[in-house]
Amino acid sequence: MTKTDEEWKNQLTPEQYQVARQCGTEAPFTGKYWNLHDDGTYHCVCCNAKLFSSGTKFESGSGWPSFYAPLDENNLKMIEDLSHGMRRVEVQCAKCGAHLGHVFPDGPKPTGVRFCINSASLNFEKS
Repeated sequence: MTKTDEEWKNQLTPEQYQVARQCGTEAPFTGKYWNLHDDGTYHCVCCNAKLFSSGTKFESGSGWPSFYAPLDENNLKMIEDLSHGMRRVEVQCAKCGAHLGHVFPDGPKPTGVRFCINSASLNFEKS
């Protein structure tokens, strides 16, 4: 999926654009989904790809929505991120390249990973 910056700016709010298209982040405990406990599916805010299920969401204490597994690993792209003097793994939407957040090796069983995702990169569909 290819759109111009102007098309993304027209589709997204300024915060969504800054996070999803400019690799930004929202402040912890401020996003609309960090404390959401409803059943449903989280989608990419840019292209609507299905990314995470509420069934894999857990309370990480980080202030961002955290998941221990994606709905389909093929919907995510992992990229080494060496910014900010750290070594991390960035998570992007495989369909449109939206920045979603990062994945860390400190999650719960059964996967042991924590997908730390910005609310601004997501839309939620209640089941």
